[in-house]
Amino acid sequence: MATLPKPQPRESVQWRPMLPDDLPAIAALEARIHAAPWSEGNFRDALAAGYSMRVGTRGGRIVAYGVLMLGPGEAQLLNLSVVPEDRREGLGRELLAQFIDDAQRLSAEQFFLEVRAGNLPAIALYEAAGFSPVARRVGYYPAATPGGEREDALVMRCPLGMPRHPASI
Repeated sequence: MATLPKPQPRESVQWRPMLPDDLPAIAALEARIHAAPWSEGNFRDALAAGYSMRVGTRGGRIVAYGVLMLGPGEAQLLNLSVVPEDRREGLGRELLAQFIDDAQRLSAEQFFLEVRAGNLPAIALYEAAGFSPVARRVGYYPAATPGGEREDALVMRCPLGMPRHPASI
């Protein structure tokens, strides 16, 4: 009888602030992941504006990244991305929890984000973290495929104030 090889444990992800040297790689990942990607210049502008920006690395490669804008009393998630081959491991949940903690630490009372209405895994993640839809932007996102139709955005909100832990998200 044949035996299957034992799965090798994956190296853990290390989280750190996004650095200017990361931007070319992140822009390349962004172009691969999203139908309407941010440019390297968009990321550079966000860094210059002082937004909270993080990357997760594994084995020397970036596997997740995100951008959070903080303002008086509120936070807005601008980008949360996980490379396709590293999805379904809780990395998005982990990064979202870090951003929620940042927002609470900096006294944000509410947290907003936009998500493609058809991105059901992301919507489920956000709902599990306490977000609920508050508005719909019709035709907000460009078509995901050539010749396809524009897609609506759900605007989601999470009231802040109670401490959260990554395991609870």
